[in-house]
Amino acid sequence: MIRKAKISDVPTLQGLINHFANNDEMLPRSLNAIYEDIRDFLIIEEDGRILGCCALHITWEDLAEVRSLAVDPSVQGKGYGRMLVQACLDDAKDMGVPKVFALTYVPGFFEKMGFSPVDKSALPHKIWSECINCPKFPDCGEEAVAIEL
Repeated sequence: MIRKAKISDVPTLQGLINHFANNDEMLPRSLNAIYEDIRDFLIIEEDGRILGCCALHITWEDLAEVRSLAVDPSVQGKGYGRMLVQACLDDAKDMGVPKVFALTYVPGFFEKMGFSPVDKSALPHKIWSECINCPKFPDCGEEAVAIEL
């Protein structure tokens, strides 16, 4: 049910992510950005239909980011988001990454999974390289959460 994303999944992933971005619930992703980061993405699929996605992006030797978590509204509440984030955390642990963070508009979801709020300024400046190009920078309203593995 959870698998690595494929190139052929990119348009569907963008549609899913940007559905929420259009409602100001997450940040948008361009096709180019998704193609460049396709190896970061996991998807949850049922009967050939992509129901959700999440990406684990390595930012440094000791830090990774969970990003682009999106679950189709028709199947929300079934634990798919939790399963996707857990799969990303398992990947991080397997790679030896000791800490994972997320920038989110829904910190409560992550806190239920063991993440704790952190000050954005405590995160390395390297993560802000994408933020500079965001139309919502510097006041996007996302909150930072992190978990030690």
